[in-house]
Amino acid sequence: MSWSSGPGYPLAVVRRHVWISGWVQGVWFRQSCAEQARAYGVGGWVRNTGDGKVEAVFEGDDAAVASLVDWCRSGPVRADVTGVEVAVEDVEGFSGFSVKGWD
Repeated sequence: MSWSSGPGYPLAVVRRHVWISGWVQGVWFRQSCAEQARAYGVGGWVRNTGDGKVEAVFEGDDAAVASLVDWCRSGPVRADVTGVEVAVEDVEGFSGFSVKGWD
């Protein structure tokens, strides 16, 4: 994936590792998250965890990733998000976004 905002103006590419808690499994959170990530042009993945959370990694333009993290604070209509933990990590260079199985 090429990260640029035009000739000579590279985007600030960031990575955020996110854990979302609350009523977030069985409410179409992962699919909705993937749709949002693709709409923002963000790479990475999302999956359910064994402790009832949703875990995701987002890589892309700083503003797009920030918008996606903000979206996670409410999630899809049926979700009831009670917490979002965010860790800053080194960029790995994802291209595309995938929905994974359980951890």
